Amino acid sequence: MATVQEDLASEFECPVCCNYLEAPVLQCRNGHVICANCRAKLTSCPICRARLGNFRNLAMEKVASTLMLPCNYSVFGCAVALLHTERRAHEEACEFQPYSCPSRLASCKWEGSLEQVMTHLMKSHKSIATLQGEDVVFQATDINQPRTRKWVMIQSCYGHHFRLLLEKRVKWDGHQHLYAIVQLIGTRKQAERFSYNLKLNGQRRRLTWEGKLSSMHQLIPLEIRNSDCLVFDPCTTQLFADKGNLSIHVSIRMV
Repeated sequence: MATVQEDLASEFECPVCCNYLEAPVLQCRNGHVICANCRAKLTSCPICRARLGNFRNLAMEKVASTLMLPCNYSVFGCAVALLHTERRAHEEACEFQPYSCPSRLASCKWEGSLEQVMTHLMKSHKSIATLQGEDVVFQATDINQPRTRKWVMIQSCYGHHFRLLLEKRVKWDGHQHLYAIVQLIGTRKQAERFSYNLKLNGQRRRLTWEGKLSSMHQLIPLEIRNSDCLVFDPCTTQLFADKGNLSIHVSIRMV
């Protein structure tokens, strides 16, 4: 049986996205409420089709500020309830937030729990290699292709799975660079336990990078923009490539 708190919380769900409402709470002229994010995408009320203005429901905003609302990831198992002022910080670090597909393919919109990630990969992305061990060698093929491209590998060790991403993209200065980074398919707290080392070997040459692991929940574009990964340009690539293929030695260690 639902509690009074649960019944009240259900009244604060946005009818479009189903997330809980927080200030500003907007409404149509007939009193139907909607969250600010969805209001920006609509011109008419999703309930009565009346034209939407920018009328705020101050009474609901005040009540919402006192409610203990479930985490948005409760459907994935999180049992925490918090005030709206605390929910955003919690949800950014919540261990139950869904994982996107590690393939980094724009065409794959899959999301699911941590336990479902590898099952999804093995079923839908069989071409992605999964290598076992703390020290592995990943080979990126056709590295000299001029277009933007991504290479992905999964490494399994220490009872966890890690994603190596090698991405070729154009920097802000108009020049093409390659970026290599390793992330844990797991929570931010778990990622703090590991570091990684990337190494390129050539004739009398060696290029290495050692960094702390981040969780796959953290945004790849942000880490690339900050150059917080192994970065090298096409000229450097030619010093280490062999017939258009590039071997990257990957080591993961517990810290």
